[in-house]
Amino acid sequence: MQKDNKILSIDIGSNNLKIAEFVFAPGSLRMTNFAFRSFDVNPEDGDEADVIAFIKAYNDLISENDFTAAQVRITLPSKLSFQRLSKLPPIPGSRSAIDKIVEYEARQTVPYAINDVEWGYQLIRHQWEEKRMETQEDGTLLEVVEPREDYEAMFVAVKTDIITAYTDVIEDSGKKVISVEIAPVALFNAALSAQVKEEEPTLLLNIGSRSSSLMIADGNRAFIRDIPIAGDTITNQISKEFNISFAEAEQMKMRYGFVALGGAYEEPDSELAATISKIARNVMTRLHGEVSRSVNVWRAQHGGSALKQVLLSGGSSTMLYMSEFFQEKLRLPVTYLNTFPVVALDDKIDKEFLQSKAPMCQELIGAALHSVGSCPINISLLPKMIRKQYELNSKKPYFYASAAVLIACLLLFGFGIDQLLRREMGRVEKARREVESISKVAQQIDGLSAQCRSAESLLNDYARVFHTRSGVRKEGFFRILTELQRIMPDQMWLVSLEPSDIIPPEPKNNMAASNDGMGGGSGESGGQKFDSVAHANRDQREIKYLILKGYTISVKNTLRPVKGAYPDVNYLRQFRNALKDSKVFKADSRLYTNKTTGNLTGFDIILELQETLRK
Repeated sequence: MQKDNKILSIDIGSNNLKIAEFVFAPGSLRMTNFAFRSFDVNPEDGDEADVIAFIKAYNDLISENDFTAAQVRITLPSKLSFQRLSKLPPIPGSRSAIDKIVEYEARQTVPYAINDVEWGYQLIRHQWEEKRMETQEDGTLLEVVEPREDYEAMFVAVKTDIITAYTDVIEDSGKKVISVEIAPVALFNAALSAQVKEEEPTLLLNIGSRSSSLMIADGNRAFIRDIPIAGDTITNQISKEFNISFAEAEQMKMRYGFVALGGAYEEPDSELAATISKIARNVMTRLHGEVSRSVNVWRAQHGGSALKQVLLSGGSSTMLYMSEFFQEKLRLPVTYLNTFPVVALDDKIDKEFLQSKAPMCQELIGAALHSVGSCPINISLLPKMIRKQYELNSKKPYFYASAAVLIACLLLFGFGIDQLLRREMGRVEKARREVESISKVAQQIDGLSAQCRSAESLLNDYARVFHTRSGVRKEGFFRILTELQRIMPDQMWLVSLEPSDIIPPEPKNNMAASNDGMGGGSGESGGQKFDSVAHANRDQREIKYLILKGYTISVKNTLRPVKGAYPDVNYLRQFRNALKDSKVFKADSRLYTNKTTGNLTGFDIILELQETLRK
């Protein structure tokens, strides 16, 4: 069997500890292990001594037995709890409204601060028929039956610090506490599953060591009361009677004790036994009085049905003649509660030992039945702190899954960021290389730009000079040169160009002047000698003439010979004709030809500008 099919049932008694391990399946329960340990505690030592004794007994039993179940159900003694059955006012259908009414009743009923206790309730619906007689019109009486119902709440409360004193020890041993209930409730559930029939209202009387628990099972209704009269009450009376210690009195009770029979009966030979039996009868008579009072309250205040039987349980119920005593007093059939028919026993269990402790083991079975199916009363007093911790633990897989998904998302996000970063770094590196390349080109461009600016500055300087020399007109000397280039045939070329501000003299040693209207004469003009260098070096203020020297290709013209000169020159004629259309030079310029050598003819041309240039 796996551990999740096992449950460990722990019943904490007033002077003993019972532990049983069960293997459960739907509809079946099997006890596989059982352990028992008594406490050596004086009831006058208080609850703290009980906890200390429990810790020792629990650790001993866990270490001595092979309990493998991880989940634990606990039952606490009735004396540690407060129980009350309260009638509720008419309840609306809303569950939240019911909870509010029940909580209000609990605050009014539970004698402790509600925040200091773990409490729970079982809502019980009580249905019955009310009979009454009605007078008819004809005067006859008719019995009328009307269905009635009301609600009761069974409250159970235990102080939180008392519960945690036990649960902390169990959880420290590695177990998981899944439910906490009081012993009378567990006993009630066990009895209804095994021996009590719904149509038989039954009194369950558990006679323990320090207190007795009274439970009435009436259909689906329940009434519980804790009575502080039990086996230890007999022990205390024996201790006082014989002036001995509680432990000695307990041993004496166990050895000689029985409940004396009423009426005429033969007393035992031992005076000690006779005395103890009378003490036991007196104590049980007091207990009977409380039982009778509780039954009357049940019937009178809660409309309970008449009881059909009494079932005894608890360690002190095994005292000799106990069942005969209550049968005599209550006048009802009295037997011992036996819930073992609902449980299968494993072969390894010591059945004789279990049989000797059987009256004290009913609560173990009642607690374990919760794992098999629903029980008539299901009131768990598991502390809120433990419930929250279990709820948190149950959600841990989802937290872990969420954390895993979050981590996976973060890893994917990180991977994506890394890839993006790598890609962007690659782009940055590529851009950096491009920037470096462009920077080199930019540096070259900056160098070329510097050279360009330097050349532009030099050009501006030349332009200023040329513009200055050109006077007020923009075209200036450039226009003259451009015009010369336009009108001069390709077969003519210049060897010098000289500006002049006066009419230059006729060139010396000229062969002849052109007879085509460009000026004439030969030899010296006006007795002034022509010296182009001298004219060029003068401090001229205005330029009116240009002196051109050059050569042209000559072609003899036999049709028009010129006396004392070489034949006419065609290209010079073209040049002369072009002057007629010039807007820069005047058409009456002078042309002088020099000696012709081969097919080359030298020439001097004096051109007069239409507009004067200022220097």
